[in-house]
Amino acid sequence: MKEEKKLYTLLVYSENIAGILNQITAVFTRRQVNIESLNVSASSIEGVHKYTITAWSDADQIEKITRQIEKKIDVVKANYFTDDQLFIRESGLYKLSTEKVLQCPEISRTIRRHEASIMEVNPTYTVVMKNGKTEDILNLYYALNEFDCVFQYTRSGRIAVTRAKQEQVSEFLEERERKNEKMEE
Repeated sequence: MKEEKKLYTLLVYSENIAGILNQITAVFTRRQVNIESLNVSASSIEGVHKYTITAWSDADQIEKITRQIEKKIDVVKANYFTDDQLFIRESGLYKLSTEKVLQCPEISRTIRRHEASIMEVNPTYTVVMKNGKTEDILNLYYALNEFDCVFQYTRSGRIAVTRAKQEQVSEFLEERERKNEKMEE
């Protein structure tokens, strides 16, 4: 029986080297797994970048992908997680018809009910921003779309931190440093 696919989040740490992103995404391509979202930024460790990647997969496949990524020379550490193991946030931007927003007060109430912020209003469009979990961002989109007022919509890639005290790569780097010090003695 084939295992059901789940949304996994991979946290990959690497040195800031040109071409590493291509190497990482190639692992997904070879396994024919589509990347749902991708966010790259500096981590809390100087000189180390953090890739937050989401993909639908089964446990066996995501484990193999993670191991293959970790084998890359410039990758420091890679781990995969389910949503309950992380603190997760995204941002959504919604460009709405100002005319429809002004004609229908329920649109503004919907924005407030979803705890979103109006960023700009001009005669043509109104820009709304929502921060939260993926489902919160999508729920606001679906609610606004019911009013037929959405000109444009986009959401960011996921950002995530583990529920652990520090980045898991910190422990890995500390252990590597201790081993290097012992070798020098």
